[in-house]
Amino acid sequence: MNDVDAVTRLIDIARQLALSRPRFLDIKGAGHGDRDTSEFMRELRREIEAQLPGAKAEQRICGKNSFAVDFFLPEQAAVVEVALSLRNSSTEFERDILKVLLAQDQGCNIKRLVFISKPGALKRLGEPAPAAIIEWAKRRHDLVVEIHEIGAPAVQQRDEADEARDR
Repeated sequence: MNDVDAVTRLIDIARQLALSRPRFLDIKGAGHGDRDTSEFMRELRREIEAQLPGAKAEQRICGKNSFAVDFFLPEQAAVVEVALSLRNSSTEFERDILKVLLAQDQGCNIKRLVFISKPGALKRLGEPAPAAIIEWAKRRHDLVVEIHEIGAPAVQQRDEADEARDR
């Protein structure tokens, strides 16, 4: 399996799992939403462990601190964070980038940070401040940041749809 395949496969597994849950994309609020997300993550970790044994779930890669990433794929130099609330203004986006930068500083080879989120993340992270952070991470730390939405077409297809609406 090449570099792209393992990360792409992980994203596909997350998409399939989300689509199998009829009300997964609904906004549920605190409590019920937290339980639903925890259940989704347990199922996702189980599927990833079975299908992608090279992906390390809940991996601590940032030295002596307790920061952990959702999935670390060392052979692909990639981290995948399932950050379902990126569409909101207050999210774990900046913290997840910082975790990867700390790991790089500790000598961990990471070149790619992939976020999996619910629809709305692409629009939110396309705003000036998050876009500047993504560009800075690439320019200063050679870190490619990708955002993939669960329950939405692929990034490139979404961009074309957005252009069509703007016409």
